[in-house]
Amino acid sequence: MSEFRGEENIEEIEGDVIINNDEVEEVVDEDQLDQDEPIEDENYQLTEEDMADMAEEFEGSGVKINDEGNLEIDMSNNSQSYFEDHQDSIFTVSTHPNLPIAVTGGGDNVGYLWTTHNSPAKTINKLVGFGESVIGAEFTFDGSYLVTGDMSGKIIVFKSMKKGQMWEQYDRILEDVEEITWVHTHPKQNVFAFGGIDGSVSVYSIEPTLELIFSGYSHSTECTNGKFIQIDNMDELKLVSISEDGSIIGWNCYTQQVEFKFDNNNLKGLTPPWVSIGVNNKNKIISIGSRDSQIAIINIDNGSLLNLFTALEVQEDGDIYDSSIEAISFCDILNLMVVGFVSGDVLIFDSNTWKVRKMLKCQDAITKIEFLKNSPNFLVSSMDGKIYKWDVRTGELLHEYVGHHMGVLDFSIDCSAERVISAGDDGVSLVFQI
Repeated sequence: MSEFRGEENIEEIEGDVIINNDEVEEVVDEDQLDQDEPIEDENYQLTEEDMADMAEEFEGSGVKINDEGNLEIDMSNNSQSYFEDHQDSIFTVSTHPNLPIAVTGGGDNVGYLWTTHNSPAKTINKLVGFGESVIGAEFTFDGSYLVTGDMSGKIIVFKSMKKGQMWEQYDRILEDVEEITWVHTHPKQNVFAFGGIDGSVSVYSIEPTLELIFSGYSHSTECTNGKFIQIDNMDELKLVSISEDGSIIGWNCYTQQVEFKFDNNNLKGLTPPWVSIGVNNKNKIISIGSRDSQIAIINIDNGSLLNLFTALEVQEDGDIYDSSIEAISFCDILNLMVVGFVSGDVLIFDSNTWKVRKMLKCQDAITKIEFLKNSPNFLVSSMDGKIYKWDVRTGELLHEYVGHHMGVLDFSIDCSAERVISAGDDGVSLVFQI
C-alpha cells in the first residue's frame, strides 16, 4: 500500500547547487535576540506532563510516545486487502447482499464500487455527480440498486447492470432538501428513506420509477436518524425517525399519519438530542440514544414507552459530549444490547432488566457496533483506528483489526460473512478476515 497520495509533484533539481560566501554570512545583532527563547539543553528530561501533552497531540494518528519520549509510528496491519482510490476521508461503506462488492463514499465528493475478494481490491465503478461529501450509501435488499446521498442534498440511485459488473445512474437525481443527514434502504422492499437537516423525512419507491411515497415535517430541527420497523408486514410501510429537537416519531408512510410521537410532554419534561437507533425485530422494540446519554425503549407494535433512563453518568470533571450514544446494537440470539459512547465506553445491557452486565473500553470514540448474524460476537469500530471483536457473554476481547493510522468511521460485513470492510478517516478502506 502506498503511504503517500498527495497530488503535488516533487520535481528533481538537476546539476550542482552553488552557494557563495555572501549568502552564507549573516550578521546577527545579539541585542535583538529574544531573551525569552528557551535554550536547548542536551540534559533536559521530558516530564510526565510533557509526555501527556505529546500523547494527546498524536492521539489517533498512529504515532505513539515511548517511555524515553521518542516518537514511534505504529505500522501494524493485519488486513488482507485494501482500497485507496479516495482522496479524502471515507465516511460510509456498505456491502452488496449477494456479491463481493463494497461501496464507499467520501469527503472527495465521489463514491466507488469495488471488489472485496481481490488483493488489492479492483475498482468496478467511480460514482460521480455529487456536490458535496458522500455520507450515505446502501444497497437495496436484493442488490439491484444502490442509493447514495451527499451533504449538498442530492440523492442518486444507481442500477446494477451485467450482474453487478457495471452500475449506471437510475432515473433522476433527487434534490428535495438542502442537506442529507442519513440514508436507509428497506430490508425487504425496493424502498428507501432519508432525513434532512431541515427536520424532514422522505420515503421513495424505486420501481417502476422513483416515486415519492411520503414526506414528513414534524421535526423542528435536524432529523438525525431513521429506521424502517415492522419490516415483515409487506402490506404496510412504517418508519421511526428521531431529531435533535428531542422528538421521536413513528410514521405510517402509506397513510401519511403519525402513529406515535414522543417529546418533552411525555418524556418527563426532557428534550434529549436523539442521534442513534437500535432495532430489535425479534422482541419488537427499538432503543433510541441521545447526545446526553439518555436511552428510550419503545414498543414498536403499540408505540408505548417502556423505559427511559440515563445510560452513562458524566463525572464531575467529565465532558458532557463524552456521554453521547453513537451506536446501539441488539444480539439476535440473546437478550442483550450493546451501546457505544464518544468516551470509548462500551456497555452491555440486559434487555430484560436494562441493567448493565459489563463495561468494556476503547481508546477513543465509538463509531459503530454490529453483531455477527446468529452469534454472541459483535464488532465495534473506534476513532482509535481499530475494529474490535468481543464476546458479549464474557466481555472477552477476541480480536483487534488494525491497519488504519486514523479513526474508523464506519464498517460493513460483506456477503461472505467472513470479511469486514472498514471506512477510514485516512482515506483508505481495509478488508479484514473475520
